[in-house]
Amino acid sequence: MRYAIARRALLKGMGAMAIVAGGSRSSSGQTTAPWSAGSEAPRLKAPADACDCHMHIYDHRFPVAPNAKLRPADATVDDYCQLQKRLGTTRNVVVTPSTYGTDNSITLDAIAKLGATARGVAVVDTSVTDAELKRLDGLGITGIRFNLVQSGATTIEMLEPLSKRVDALGWHVQIHMLGDQIVEMQDLLQRLPSRIVFDHLARVPQPAGVDHPAFALVRKLIDKGWTWVKLSSAYQDSKVGPPSYADASKVAQAYVKAAPERMVWGSDWPHPTEKADAKPDDAILFDLLADWAPEEAVRNRILVDNPATLYRFGKAG
Repeated sequence: MRYAIARRALLKGMGAMAIVAGGSRSSSGQTTAPWSAGSEAPRLKAPADACDCHMHIYDHRFPVAPNAKLRPADATVDDYCQLQKRLGTTRNVVVTPSTYGTDNSITLDAIAKLGATARGVAVVDTSVTDAELKRLDGLGITGIRFNLVQSGATTIEMLEPLSKRVDALGWHVQIHMLGDQIVEMQDLLQRLPSRIVFDHLARVPQPAGVDHPAFALVRKLIDKGWTWVKLSSAYQDSKVGPPSYADASKVAQAYVKAAPERMVWGSDWPHPTEKADAKPDDAILFDLLADWAPEEAVRNRILVDNPATLYRFGKAG
């Protein structure tokens, strides 16, 4: 990837790869954002209404679930807005992280602060009432997440009954499973009534990549017309690493080639699975799209049109 490699070389020469916990704009016009390496803007220009479809907010004002496995430092709405300025994105989807269990207060607070350019994905269990689902719908929630990697708040047994309930609202179920888990649950996944969104390239493991059965299964689900994939968090399963993430990039390219109409992009900021002193460079991650989707029209579909459909941008609530 010539864009990413060029930036990487430049940043090394400048010694600018330090992680920042507080964002700022330097005298040279470069922008740093909390919990993101680097300071340069992406080489790829974001189109109008470009959407980051996967990010989280963390704030000590909100109680952490007792069984939370990930407990990152604060990463606030103001912090995230600095990342938006750096990347040029203007819409976003706030995903309730596993840290807060089924308490979606932090996500609703973020949506309220960000306004009409934000939507949300909540975490609920089977005890949730229809009235609460309707309330969440009115506040900008468009789906529910099942994190079965950093598990705790939800279980696989909840997936099918909740899929049936949220389908009536036009929501989707967002699933974070490892590739092997996806294969194990293929019968269940194929009978879910609602739309499905797989997190993070469906966590297809490396080095198997597109030859792993999880990739074939996700492709099969996509072909049925109700499944989407988030082109996000390439670093989680890559064995190659930055700047190219070449192994994960092959998976992303294959998804885009097969079904560009079912792809959305996400930053996964503030990268809660990564150590505080080893956060990825979000500009490099954004520029990967130039390699994954070389045609501008396809990138615009991934960044603008697909999110508008999936997350109901342009509609009230």
